[in-house]
Amino acid sequence: MLYLISLGTNEHPHENLALAHRRLSEQFPDIRYSAVYDTPPLFFRHNTAHFSNQVACFHSMLLPTEVKARLKAIELEAGRKPLDKPNEVVKLDIDLLACDLLCYKPDDCQRDYVRRGIEELELTI
Repeated sequence: MLYLISLGTNEHPHENLALAHRRLSEQFPDIRYSAVYDTPPLFFRHNTAHFSNQVACFHSMLLPTEVKARLKAIELEAGRKPLDKPNEVVKLDIDLLACDLLCYKPDDCQRDYVRRGIEELELTI
């Protein structure tokens, strides 16, 4: 199955994306990444730190639920905590956007950086 994911952080982006890249590459050796896009926060009012966002694609025979669990484990390893979001801190967010080009998060798939990343990776959703 072909998976499309998004990665985002508004805190220590180089370190957090580097950790994500290491862990994702260990689990999904054929993973390919788009460029990193600098974007303003969409829903935060107080923390104006920009996000570093990226999309990636890889193949895996794992079920979507198993892939999601692995993505969440990487977020936790990066130090993500439940109280971070209300404080407008996103240490690392990795979302499963699509599997076999079936989009699970249509709103996210329409975001500019996701569309640009999909084009860069030469995918069609």
